[in-house]
Amino acid sequence: MEKIRGFEVAKGFENQGINLPVRKTKYSAGYDVEAAEDTVIPSFKPGMKPTLIKTGIKAYFPEDEYLMLANKSSNPGKRGLVMANSIGIIDADYYENPSNDGHIMYAYYNFFDHDVEIKKGDSIGQALFQKYLITDDDNAEGQRVGGFGSTSK
Repeated sequence: MEKIRGFEVAKGFENQGINLPVRKTKYSAGYDVEAAEDTVIPSFKPGMKPTLIKTGIKAYFPEDEYLMLANKSSNPGKRGLVMANSIGIIDADYYENPSNDGHIMYAYYNFFDHDVEIKKGDSIGQALFQKYLITDDDNAEGQRVGGFGSTSK
């Protein structure tokens, strides 16, 4: 079978019982993504950085697509969690990059007044494959040289 798009376990997580994302119903747009390890997300204080939740997965897909990371609709109300970047965008060239193998992580803030514990295997977000368009005068030639947050470097 030719590989077009899908998920794989990222390097360093091969023997850690990582479940690849799945759609739970026939008409679900997003694939449910799980936490790769227990993580405590502290209650928000001004100036703090978001907590990164490791997933232990990476994704491959055609170069004219991206993977959108979205929060679960229940997270804000049940866990006080909001994504620091509202949505995450994973570019096709993030896959197997030299600095982190394309390992996908979610960045969350906790707006409850107490720490929130995420357990390994908890569903933490959704991932949706999307096509994108470019302008007539686009001439992007840059090459990715790193992992998380490296697009503009």
